[in-house]
Parts: sequence; structure tokens; C-alpha cells
Amino acid sequence: MRRRDFISLVGGAAAAWPLAGRAQQPAMPVIGFLHSESDAIPDRVRGFREGLKDTGFVEGENLSVVYRWAENQMDRLPEMVADLVHRQVAVLVTVGNATTLAAKVTTTIPIVFNVNEDPVRLGLVASLARPGGNLTGVNFLAGELAARRLELLHELLPAATRVAVLVNPANATTAASTLRDVAPAARAMGLQIMVLKATTSREIDAAFDAFVRERPDALFVDPDPFFASRYIQLVHLASRHAVPATYGLREFAVAGGLMSYGPRIADAYRQTGVYTGRILKGAKPADLPVVQSSKFELVINAQIARMLGLTVPPTLLATADEVIE
Repeated sequence: MRRRDFISLVGGAAAAWPLAGRAQQPAMPVIGFLHSESDAIPDRVRGFREGLKDTGFVEGENLSVVYRWAENQMDRLPEMVADLVHRQVAVLVTVGNATTLAAKVTTTIPIVFNVNEDPVRLGLVASLARPGGNLTGVNFLAGELAARRLELLHELLPAATRVAVLVNPANATTAASTLRDVAPAARAMGLQIMVLKATTSREIDAAFDAFVRERPDALFVDPDPFFASRYIQLVHLASRHAVPATYGLREFAVAGGLMSYGPRIADAYRQTGVYTGRILKGAKPADLPVVQSSKFELVINAQIARMLGLTVPPTLLATADEVIE
């Protein structure tokens, strides 16, 4: 073989080796992320990405995420689930009770859920310690804190006798759970409950019109994903109509709501990301215990309290994790 031919042969092989190496690299895993609402609070998705990063996965570098937002149209969930299943995503992340229940149609794709009440009661897992099947995730307990949140509201408004409870009937599971927990707590405190319903932004306006007509003493907003996505509207209406209101998420109080009590949702989203990363590395959902939120925070907006002519009891101020002046 002539020297020139030998050099050409070696050079051609060297050029082909990187191509072969690239062809043998594993495909980037794809995650499906399904939420019953819109991306109204970007800090939450940021928490999810931080959890992924904790396990060595960075979106756009070694991981791809397909996001689907149902915009409170629960009838779209089956179609969205079918689309993500058809894409054969490596893990399906579901946020919300209704979203997770819709995703149960697949028994082969691992599901990491983020729900706001007992997943055993919802029929998602066999037990918290040993979920079994293809589902595990985080219960951030927002729904199960309803009675405690009503107690805190009553402590702030001891003279109150009637409380309106705003629920989203489109999310029937969460609405029923809230009313089931609030009703006995209200009776124990001698409170009457008035139920208001809203599934759209326009219906939220109508609910406040009903509140003004009936004039109960306070408003209890259900920790529903739809209401979380409309937190600016809810806080604005409560302020305009001088309604003392309690919410389940910190964002409401920061935006100008009177009071909030609930879990640190960012922590729940981060843990969801961690579990997703662990499953990508080979862990089985059946072997990952359901994580239950253990960090809860009471936030009181003292400025709004003064605007409403309310005096916050010193004991309540001492209990608060944050007081906004």
C-alpha cells in the first residue's frame, strides 16, 4: 500500500469514528409535565427544575420536558395524558388531584404526582410507605389544613358568625374534600357556612357580587390550582370590596391578601423534581415513599389588616412565620 493511500485510509477512519460515537450516544430522556392550570406562578416550575438539578439533570442539556397546561379545562386532561403517553415519556409528572387521577390510565409509565390531599384516600397508592404500582410523589397537605386555617381566621375575627367558602366545582375532588373538612370545624366554632362556586374568571367576579349581597363576615378561599392561578384577581376583589379573606398559599398574602396558611409549595415542587430524577436513574415508584409536607407557614399582611380596621391579636402575631408591614 502506498503511503498516500494509507494516510487517506487512516484519515477517513478518524473522521468516521466521531460520527459512530455520536450515533451510539443514548437519546436524551423526555419528561411529561402536566398541570391542571396555567404557568401563572413561575417560581414553582423553577423549584421543580432545581429538584431535577439536585439529581444531576438540567433541562435542555441532558433532559427534555414537554409541558402541558389544561387552563382549568378538566375535560382536556384525558387528551393531554394520551398525548404524553403516545410520546412515550420516561416519567410523567402530574400536578393536581384531577390531573393525577386522569393519568392513572397508564400503568407502565412512572408517575410522580403533586397533590394536595391524602393520596391513599384518592386511590392513587396502596400506602404512603409502600406506594406500589407506578405512582409516587408529594402530598403537600393544603386540603387537609382546612380546619386549622378556619381556626386561625376565627382567631383573627372572633365576632364572625358567617363565613363564605369559595370552591371550584370543576375540581370536584378538592372541592368536596374542603367542604367535608370545613363543615364540622365550622360547627364546632359556631360558624355558619355559605358556599360560593367559581370555575372561570367571570364566575369569580359573580361570586364576589354574591358576597356583597349576602355580606357574610369573611371569605375562605379553597386551595385549588385554578384559584392559585387567579390569585391577583382574588386579592384585588377582596381589597375592593373590603372582604377579610384567608388563603392557602403565601402568594396571596404577599400580593395583598389578608392572611394565608399552608405548606411551602416551592419545597413540594422541588421534591417532585428530585423524585423524577431518581426514577430516571433507575428507582422504582413503588419503592419511593410518598413525601408529606412538614413545613407550613402562617403569613399575615398587617397593612391589609389595618386597612380593614382589624386588630391582629398579639398571640396570632407571635404565631405568624411572617408579618408583612
